[in-house]
Amino acid sequence: MFIPLHDHNRLVHVPRPFVNLFLIAANILIFLLYQGAGSQQAVAASSYSFGLIPVVLFDIRDLSPELQMLPDWMSVVTYAFLHGGYMHLIGNMLFLWVFGDNVEDAMGHLRYLVFYLLCAIAGGLAYASIDVNSDVPLIGASGAVSGVVAAYLMLHPRVKVWVLALGRIPLRLSAGWLLGGWILYQIVNAVIASDSDVAWIAHIGGMAAGAVLIVFFRRRGVPLFDRNIA
Repeated sequence: MFIPLHDHNRLVHVPRPFVNLFLIAANILIFLLYQGAGSQQAVAASSYSFGLIPVVLFDIRDLSPELQMLPDWMSVVTYAFLHGGYMHLIGNMLFLWVFGDNVEDAMGHLRYLVFYLLCAIAGGLAYASIDVNSDVPLIGASGAVSGVVAAYLMLHPRVKVWVLALGRIPLRLSAGWLLGGWILYQIVNAVIASDSDVAWIAHIGGMAAGAVLIVFFRRRGVPLFDRNIA
């Protein structure tokens, strides 16, 4: 659909988005260390050991002992640090790089970390609740990143963002049109693409959490919807 490149949106409250940079680094490092730089065998093994599997999360079925690395409940967080391949990883990290720093700026470091993890949990639970008997593992930071996108949209809908449309056409668009269209795309696919390999419902869960949490997690005095922009 589009590839975000850069937003002209300076930081006001923090000198560096340390938590956002840490999350990006953690996702990349975990991918390289635990998923064998994208080999299918490593991705499959890590997906079952650390991914979110509804039938396991809800104690309907036990995970094989050789795959059990952590308590089942921890998968609502660990799944969000795994990816199915380079493009899956790069796509999520680009969104986090472009939009996460300003959300962290609006909240502060600690609250942003809690916010990110809660969005990941919301996305995971949304996915698991749709089919509690599913044995298909969920992996990827998309739920958490969707929460970041929703928060950014509520904070800065009027900020201009440079993107590559269709992967090749550079455009400068307002975040309101850009991210609003992206969110609508997720919702439509969640309704009509039920047999897709993409866990659209996890994106919806993360977005819903992000939209609600930004109201309470933002710093005192930080406005919503760019009310401080003339």
